[in-house]
Amino acid sequence: MLLKAEKFAEQLKKGKLAPLYVVYGDAPLLVLEAADALRAAARREGFDERETLTALPDFDWNQLAVATGNLSLFGGRKVVELRIPNGKPGKGVSVLIDHCQRMARQGNPDNLLIVSVPQMEWKDEKTTWFTALSNAGVCFKFTTPALADLPDWIADRLVRQGQKADRAGLAFMAERVEGNLLAAHQEIQKLALLYPPGLLGEAQIRDAVLNVARYRIDDLRETFYARDFGRFARALEGLRQEGEAPQLALWAITEELRVLIQLQTGLKQGLPFNTLCRDLRIWGARQQSLQQAARTFTRAALHHALTAAARLDRRIKGLDRSGSGDVWEGFLRLGMSLRGA
Repeated sequence: MLLKAEKFAEQLKKGKLAPLYVVYGDAPLLVLEAADALRAAARREGFDERETLTALPDFDWNQLAVATGNLSLFGGRKVVELRIPNGKPGKGVSVLIDHCQRMARQGNPDNLLIVSVPQMEWKDEKTTWFTALSNAGVCFKFTTPALADLPDWIADRLVRQGQKADRAGLAFMAERVEGNLLAAHQEIQKLALLYPPGLLGEAQIRDAVLNVARYRIDDLRETFYARDFGRFARALEGLRQEGEAPQLALWAITEELRVLIQLQTGLKQGLPFNTLCRDLRIWGARQQSLQQAARTFTRAALHHALTAAARLDRRIKGLDRSGSGDVWEGFLRLGMSLRGA
């Protein structure tokens, strides 16, 4: 069965472990910590042996069948960890399905299989091998907390080490570590080394926490139509510092402008919003954000921004040298114009 990550601790407290666990998602830190917690729970239940298998391209999948099919010579209980770094088992699909079928038929209470997989696309979650694993055991998907949820995530981590901070300090820290949980974990641990238990002042956090935020093109999209200018500026600077191609950033911004214009046109013609979303291939939470943005931005402002994006495109291609500043500053001015600054 597939459970939310929030249910993970509750599941472990139930006592008896399931014979199979799958931990995966776009948050490597949380996946690693989940695997650590499963190993610790297994030790408490008497699993004193451990074997780790990593399914690289040349991996011999017979090793999995041997590791999970044979009992220890001395009757010990064993944890078998299978790591699939690329999320694609390839030739191991049939081996994984066979294991699930064999486990359903006869079981083996002395073996516990933990499968670790990185982030997966929704279509990969529908594959036969992943479906077989989720039906035979328990799957947990761990995702990186959104910026709005990050202060609470940081506060929980601080409490674990006997510290706490006010909302201003938490918000500042969240901006500095957004999109980079591994570095966020290190920054939180650093606070425990620098300061004693108790309340941390905002000044202490500002002095100690480095800017380790990481942004994706999707973050730029979200801040763009949410009119979150501060985060838009930080995302632009982060992408620039990481060497992201300006062409990709321009494509993301231009795509949002065109979608918003098409939405406004369709809504003005009286077409249902859900129909427009289906035709424009807008799914999930993005629908609500774009619906709000389509009502907020004026049509003139969107067309003005699209014209500015066209000039930036010419500048990137070396066809327009009349503009002042570099391309990234042009992105910033474009965002400011839409915000009304």
